Amino acid sequence: MAEKVAKEKEKQNTLFVGSLEKGMRIMSAFSEYHTALGLTDLAQLTGLDKSAVQRLTNTLHQIGYLNKDPESRRFSPSLKFLELGNSYLWSDPLVQLAMPKVIELGRRLGERVNVARIDGAEIVYIIRIPTQLTAFGAMIAGRRLSALTTSSGRALIACLPAEERRKAVETWPIKVMTPRTTLDRGKIAEAVEEAAACGYGLTFGENIVNEIGIAAPIPSDRGASVATVQCSVSALRWTVEKVREELAPQIMEVANSIHLPGQG
Repeated sequence: MAEKVAKEKEKQNTLFVGSLEKGMRIMSAFSEYHTALGLTDLAQLTGLDKSAVQRLTNTLHQIGYLNKDPESRRFSPSLKFLELGNSYLWSDPLVQLAMPKVIELGRRLGERVNVARIDGAEIVYIIRIPTQLTAFGAMIAGRRLSALTTSSGRALIACLPAEERRKAVETWPIKVMTPRTTLDRGKIAEAVEEAAACGYGLTFGENIVNEIGIAAPIPSDRGASVATVQCSVSALRWTVEKVREELAPQIMEVANSIHLPGQG
């Protein structure tokens, strides 16, 4: 019902361009799980009819945003697609301010370091500094994860006013990633309150098996923080206690050194 009302409001907005929205639906259908898609796949993923999908994909192919395999007739993102992400990285001042600091932190620790922003009920990695042992999927900027199950998400939720914090914990979606992903919202609430008390968020094996994640919020002049410095380490080499003792102070120090006036 809510979705139907939203669509009606969109139709009533004379500035809303429906065909552009449909084209963006096509582009958004591609992901790490859907790297090459045919017309039927795209119709199912976007909810558009097949004839509309055919016109939209043909247009995106002609202007260079989609490649088309001549044999399978499946579409995939082109190099021009990458320019959109590149434009974001240039436009976000946080990327330029944080990059040298997290590169240095990664070198000093010898561990994977990231910068993440909050976007709705998810966090998005905008900087990723890998190590030689980092898996491919953990090297790519732009990956989204549930805020409730990540160290970055919990650190940022902890910065919200009490009522907003409670609402986030109670209503934001949770995506199960491993057998250790916490579905108990009471336990998540406890983890968020702990993050509020100690100044950093912590997770153990909730997104990747045997991974400990720790994140500290980057200060903001506009109320609650919207970004973190985050570090992920292997539980085969680190314990939670060692992470708290050795990594937490360094992560917090770097996060507090990145000051972006009026970030949002």
